[in-house]
Amino acid sequence: MAKAPVLTPQAEDFPRWYQDVINKAELADNGPVRGTMVIRPYGYGLWERMQQDMDARIKAVGVQNAYFPLFIPQSYLAKEADHVEGFAPELAVVTHGGGKELEEPVVVRPTSETIVNEYFSKWVQSYRDLPLLINQWANVVRWELRPRLFLRTTEFLWQEGHTAHASYEDARAFAARIHREVYARFMEDVLAMDVVLGRKTARERFAGALNTLTLEGMMGDGKALQLGTSHELGQNFARAFHTSYLSKDGEQELVWQTSWGSTTRMVGALVMMHGDDNGLRIPPRLAPIQVVVLAIKGDDAVLAKVREIGELLTAAGVRVHVDDRTDTPFGRRAVDWELKGVPVRVEVGPRDLEGGTAMVVRRIPGGKEPVRAELLPELLPKVLEEDQALLLRQARERRKARTTDVTTLGEAAEAAAAGGWARIRWADLGPEGEAALAERSVSVRCLVTEDGAVPDADDAPGNVAFVARAY
Repeated sequence: MAKAPVLTPQAEDFPRWYQDVINKAELADNGPVRGTMVIRPYGYGLWERMQQDMDARIKAVGVQNAYFPLFIPQSYLAKEADHVEGFAPELAVVTHGGGKELEEPVVVRPTSETIVNEYFSKWVQSYRDLPLLINQWANVVRWELRPRLFLRTTEFLWQEGHTAHASYEDARAFAARIHREVYARFMEDVLAMDVVLGRKTARERFAGALNTLTLEGMMGDGKALQLGTSHELGQNFARAFHTSYLSKDGEQELVWQTSWGSTTRMVGALVMMHGDDNGLRIPPRLAPIQVVVLAIKGDDAVLAKVREIGELLTAAGVRVHVDDRTDTPFGRRAVDWELKGVPVRVEVGPRDLEGGTAMVVRRIPGGKEPVRAELLPELLPKVLEEDQALLLRQARERRKARTTDVTTLGEAAEAAAAGGWARIRWADLGPEGEAALAERSVSVRCLVTEDGAVPDADDAPGNVAFVARAY
């Protein structure tokens, strides 16, 4: 009888495969309250590396980190009508504290535009105070009806940026800069994710925003996942909170604002964009462990060699873990590292020792070959960069192969139902067609120009819509 696979095959049941990977690669568990999650050390290690890289990119464009409270007076959200209407179904509201009913209910932070503006209105007095560029790393709560680990959870981790500017043009340019220079470059250069940069339609944009810029990725099953957004808020929140400044001309002017965020959803995207039937495939630039050196047997000479190789690779700038747990069967350990998606395994046993080699197993393209041990410090950094590029290329090729150009609403829905994306001229679809697609659980993920750029306006001539089923 054939041995049962460790994971449910993707082609058999993609959602079950996803849950299997999350569980068996030890990324997360369900929390005790429905919709919450416990992020395990390996999963949190991925998030930490994402956080560290993004934080450096955010600071490089002049933004400083701050922190705002988790609890927000309910009255703050009511000040901006579109905002409160958009978030009302997702709010968690605290009505009692310290054994008493609160005089005013407080909302558990769903996003921080309102409380940030309460303080921006105090901090901004003059044009000299602008631009004000703030980011925070925090948790937020949005009451999720259909939770899935990392993809949609009641509580999740994220960064949220909030900025105030003296002019519409400056705010608009900054939102686009975050979209392009921080998010897109991070996702492509570090996560090896193929992303489409575009503009959300009026139906899909952030509640209270004038415009939302998005990054959309195709997952392994052909569905779309929104990976980050950057919003032009205009003066909507400034007007509600009286966030104004004294201009150079001595006039009181409202500020122009942006907000932007990315979340632990990126961990789920990493699984679904790069994973295969053997588990995760972690991009080398992201991987907390780039190379694991495994001792096949507990021979003293073998153990000494794997530790020596670990030290040599560490000196060469590679993130290494030495697995010398020879009281655990080698086959089990190899499968575990395969599931976790570590880019390269270097396996050493008595026979390898005799030949002066080590077996190099590459997770991303697959395959293995013996390599002389002294060549590993020079070879493996090159291998890791090759595999980083391969992941991005594979993701991009899949998206292009599974995207169909269509001319009618019916063809767009059919392409999405078949497990792919459709491209359709916005003029052939429009808001009415978008609403009709939504009734079939298909959405317009973003608008782009004919040459793939981000359009200036929803109704700009030549706009093209990407249409798909989405997570």
